Amino acid sequence: MRYVHRITIMTIRKPVQKDVNQELQWLGSSLGLFNLRDKDKSCFRVFIELVKTAKLGTPLSSDELAHRLGLSRGTVVHHLNKLLDSGIIVQAHRGYILRVDSLRALIDEVEKDLRRTCDDLRTMAEEIDGSLGL
Repeated sequence: MRYVHRITIMTIRKPVQKDVNQELQWLGSSLGLFNLRDKDKSCFRVFIELVKTAKLGTPLSSDELAHRLGLSRGTVVHHLNKLLDSGIIVQAHRGYILRVDSLRALIDEVEKDLRRTCDDLRTMAEEIDGSLGL
């Protein structure tokens, strides 16, 4: 059974200056993870905390994230659900963790997901074209 992932790829101008926070914001925004409604950048902050712990391989619970970030558990759970839906993070051992241990590997996984989806779409389109005599 294949998981359903919702991800939006957006073309956004890359930051001009070398600044890791701006680059992380750009990366997440390009993946459609952050939006203008996130005024206090709480989703960005949740994402960053999960990125920081990715190399350790230690899942963080919603309570741990809320405590570390000074956010309500409800806010954290809302953002975790969005990150889960996108396929960026996974649940592991009563917590959440980045799907892979680096951002580069994450983008590689997203690309694989996109290619699989495009292959499925292409196959279905060919079958529909055949049914319609196109």
